[in-house]
Amino acid sequence: MKNVNELFKTKYPIIQGGMANIATAELASAVSNAGGLGLIGAGGYDANWVRTEIRKCQALTDKPFGVNIMLMSPHAPEIAKVVVEEGVKVVTTGAGSPGIYMESWKKAGIIVVPVVPSVALAIRMERQGADAVVAEGTESGGHIGESTTMALIPQMADALKIPVIAAGGIADKRGVLAVFALGAKGVQVGTVLLATKECPIHENYKQKVIKAKDTDTVVTGRGSGAPVRVLKNKMAVEYLSMSTQGVPLEELEKLTLGSLRRAVFDGDLDRGSFMAGQISGLVKEVKTVKEVFETMFDDVNNYKEKLEVM
Repeated sequence: MKNVNELFKTKYPIIQGGMANIATAELASAVSNAGGLGLIGAGGYDANWVRTEIRKCQALTDKPFGVNIMLMSPHAPEIAKVVVEEGVKVVTTGAGSPGIYMESWKKAGIIVVPVVPSVALAIRMERQGADAVVAEGTESGGHIGESTTMALIPQMADALKIPVIAAGGIADKRGVLAVFALGAKGVQVGTVLLATKECPIHENYKQKVIKAKDTDTVVTGRGSGAPVRVLKNKMAVEYLSMSTQGVPLEELEKLTLGSLRRAVFDGDLDRGSFMAGQISGLVKEVKTVKEVFETMFDDVNNYKEKLEVM
């Protein structure tokens, strides 16, 4: 079975998370140029925005990159066509099943990698023709499942014939080696990339990640069935307090409406939704993407060889 750097033709077996409002052509190209697989996060944007970002990315890098499509978006059907028309090589998906798009994507030679939180869903994606899956542990930032990376990766690796890419709780070489020992063939990272020079978020967001401790993330939205891990602030504490008091979902949604954009673009420390993983406590300084990857993969192959003979 291939490691993901062989599958994606990248230097390192690493892909960037498709973070909505954050994963633009600027970040994706920086990741690809540094030896990983950069991703443009379509999020809630329309097909024209995605097409523009793809063309920007093509101008900024000659390395492979991909697009992350949130399948619950009303724009997903059009974006699914755009990635074919623009010659995108890799598509990752979340919030739904890519089954209806699989035939056209595979016909276009696109590598399809769904992000999944459970073994059952991963098996279904493999049957539908996925080339690999991202197994996302609950340690991740943003929208999460309930299983931890430590529990999820080995079970998924045992159940699948396609490569498993580990996500959640990975910020340095120790995390990379740990998930390879569990059976992963690559890693996806997001939180550690928030604190990079190339990441196009407000400086307040970067500093909030850097200053975070191990206990500084909370999960909102569990009662609605859409849990989201964020860094603690006034809005998150207020949300959790209101949810325990039985406040209707509509009122809670009003509280968080536009909150990610307030974090990303305005740096609103009180009312922004600063999505980040539990690994934030390990991120101590702003680096370039290249520096992050070099540190994460320094001498990893030698350690991996030892793991494989154990």
